[in-house]
Amino acid sequence: MTAALAFADAGEAADLAAFLARLIHYDRAAAVRLQAGPVAGSGSEQSLAVFGRPPSFEVLAIRTARVDSAAGLDVTVSAGELLEGLDITAGTATVPAAVTGPPWAGLLPPRGGWRQLPGLPSPDAVRSAVAAVVTEFRTRTEKLPAELRTRAELDRIGREIWSRPLGDTDLPVRAAHAAQSLGFLRPVRVAVPDLGTAARHMDQPALLAAGSWLRLRTPYGSVAVRRASDPNGLGGLSVTPA
Repeated sequence: MTAALAFADAGEAADLAAFLARLIHYDRAAAVRLQAGPVAGSGSEQSLAVFGRPPSFEVLAIRTARVDSAAGLDVTVSAGELLEGLDITAGTATVPAAVTGPPWAGLLPPRGGWRQLPGLPSPDAVRSAVAAVVTEFRTRTEKLPAELRTRAELDRIGREIWSRPLGDTDLPVRAAHAAQSLGFLRPVRVAVPDLGTAARHMDQPALLAAGSWLRLRTPYGSVAVRRASDPNGLGGLSVTPA
């Protein structure tokens, strides 16, 4: 039995469609877990959280959307089928039939209890750090002689580079790479009524922690990872720059 979603506005549907398309770009068979919960002080409005795990980054990506009604919704579905069921113009979506969830779908970050941590670099510095490690990975792997360009060696270099902390934090740089590749670090367009134009600026992302989880939150979505010391962490680093 399928369910229907009505988004608070067409923009919410469009942003979710863009997120799903990016997930499918990295994995055509991508699955997403949908969870809905009430928005405090908003009456019947619900917040829909969409969780995905792009395999190129080994992180959990989270996009939220405001929907008029989705009480009790908690299901794992095909990202492609959900995208096909989105009507951006109408601001609606048909939730497809549930699929057998991948292992990560049963281990999600908590909904509450997050606290902000210091040390996250500025948005420009985050983007620069991502660009630097992408360049370093490509340079180092391109210099490898053919006989040493093995999967094991590529994995070793990738693990060394992408596990490095971002700035003065415990967040691995791969989380910022994922956020940028998924469109979470793009500038935010803000109307300036007095000028009749639009200004572009980058809201400062925030680094949050809850238990063993770290989350890089931006206006467009979040990327969550387990701390490196957590024995149940996501594990497995990709070595392919996007």
